[in-house]
Amino acid sequence: MVPDIAATGVTHLWLPPPSHSVSPEGYLPRHLWNLDSSEYGDQNELVALNASLREAGIMPVCDVVINHRTADEIGPEGVYNVYSDEVDHTGTAVHWGRHMITCNDPAFHGSGHEDSGDNYDAAPDLDHANDELRATLKRWLRWLRWDVGFGGFRFDFVRGYAPEYTEEYVKETTSRGDFCVGENWVDLAWEGSHLNYNQDGPRGKLVEWLAATHGTCALFDFPTKGILQRAVTHVEFYRLRDPASRPPGLSGWIPSRAVTFVDNHDTGAPQNHWPFPPDRIALGYAYVLTHPGIPCVFGPHLWGDDPVLSGVIRLLIDLRKRCCVCADAPVKIQMAENDIYVAKVGHRLTVKLGPRYEMPVELIPKEPEWSLAVAGEDYAVWERVQYDTDADAKVVAMEREMMDVGDDGEYYPLERVPVDNSRQSIGSWIEPPPGIVEPSDGEADPR
Repeated sequence: MVPDIAATGVTHLWLPPPSHSVSPEGYLPRHLWNLDSSEYGDQNELVALNASLREAGIMPVCDVVINHRTADEIGPEGVYNVYSDEVDHTGTAVHWGRHMITCNDPAFHGSGHEDSGDNYDAAPDLDHANDELRATLKRWLRWLRWDVGFGGFRFDFVRGYAPEYTEEYVKETTSRGDFCVGENWVDLAWEGSHLNYNQDGPRGKLVEWLAATHGTCALFDFPTKGILQRAVTHVEFYRLRDPASRPPGLSGWIPSRAVTFVDNHDTGAPQNHWPFPPDRIALGYAYVLTHPGIPCVFGPHLWGDDPVLSGVIRLLIDLRKRCCVCADAPVKIQMAENDIYVAKVGHRLTVKLGPRYEMPVELIPKEPEWSLAVAGEDYAVWERVQYDTDADAKVVAMEREMMDVGDDGEYYPLERVPVDNSRQSIGSWIEPPPGIVEPSDGEADPR
């Protein structure tokens, strides 16, 4: 399986929460250092998998659930808020009690500080303002990073605690080049059943979180997923251009921190909380894999039961790499109407989406300069294969030297192993465009 994944050109692989958990999926963790009771396998198997992935040039990314932790026993209040002692990898005892649970958790009667984020109903919310708790979590994260072999973290439910804690965990447990991303599932802006055209409010919340972490961690681009999903479902491709003629999600403002996706383990199968329409998935990837941002492919789409879809995704990944489309690649949106969307990405791609067959003559990529690279129902992507001037050729040569996600910045104090500076990694922090404000609900719809 690992060689097949590597052959697609994937650079990082998400792995689910590895610790002992009340739920088989891993999202109600109980004993953090116990990696032998996971439904996914034991610690030795995980270490071996991570080593195999690294040898193949793929960085394993660990899904860490640190907003909450389930307790072992029922306390005097009649709820599970008593933790049994754990022993960490160094043999240090870990003693947790009600003081590690936020005092305003409505169900679990904690005695710690007030919660710094949203409440999580299913398990006790952890008090990240507690120095001892943070020190314990950082020991655990360092162990996962350096001993178990992960190359980054996906932080689950980051809405549950203040963003400055995520910054602390990233800075003090990871190294230059590690990939970290947070799950901040923001609600989109609706008027009844109508999705608002302008989604600056939701993506503005993501920008605020990124600013509070000083760019140490990326975020999943839920606004792009929602807007794209609406566009392809209801033939509303005008939505793919915001009022400033940029992409409409987080990738239109801070692409080097926007992890774009069509589906993930929450939105897609088997949970299907917010699935992309099955007959439009290839069309979704024709956008995500050709546009700015850090694209993420849902595993079942790549190695599932649909060989045609898998083939399209592989072609698009190869095309993105071949044409050096980096996270902050420039986009010129040439047309965005109900039934058609046309954009030039970088200097080497032209993307057409939507059911309208006819394009304006001046926008049609012409041979021999352009060649049709990938096409399917309601999408076509052309690759530029010839260049008219020396200046064009120099631009392309420069693009080839750019890493897919950019420079890391100087966030990470840990350098316990030699760093491969050629490896693709998360991009440098880019300040949000000036003048970003949350718009009124009356923003004009371009239709």
